[in-house]
Amino acid sequence: METIKSNAESKMKKSIVALQNEFNSIRTGRASAAIFDKIRVEYYGSPTPLNQLATISIPEARLIVIQPFDKNSLADIEKAIFASDLGLTPGNDGKVIRINIPPLTEQRRKDLSKQAKGLAENAKVAIRNIRRDSNDLIKKGDFPEDVIKSAQTEIQELTDKYTKDVDAVYKDKEKEIMEV
Repeated sequence: METIKSNAESKMKKSIVALQNEFNSIRTGRASAAIFDKIRVEYYGSPTPLNQLATISIPEARLIVIQPFDKNSLADIEKAIFASDLGLTPGNDGKVIRINIPPLTEQRRKDLSKQAKGLAENAKVAIRNIRRDSNDLIKKGDFPEDVIKSAQTEIQELTDKYTKDVDAVYKDKEKEIMEV
């Protein structure tokens, strides 16, 4: 019984971590190296994470500088950034790529907020699915009725706690998106 509850809690924690990682890839008005985490660059025939090909630094609040380890990959990195859905325009001076982060328009902020809300809803669905699977395991076990009821209550309490955590993470991201 305890293993079912601890497995459920572990999976719910992972859902929160996955949501935070998804939120890191949503661009806000501030420069952040995390927005490039999902970008893959075609490098010698294989898709390679950008952070393995270059150093990403933030010298100013609205400026990102990408310095490739191999100067020959500069054009490929630039192409991958253009192809991403980040809406950023890289500037290449032959040695480094500079990206100015423009302030977000009101409409873009609303769109990003909607996107974040969708990701938060997906995380809640994942948590509820974990609850359902855990309750199914509890019902399949050979336990007395009162033990089953108390275990299901504990699983529901975990679900409520992690659903609130999803809401808190979303509120923080929405606040970050909406600040001018």
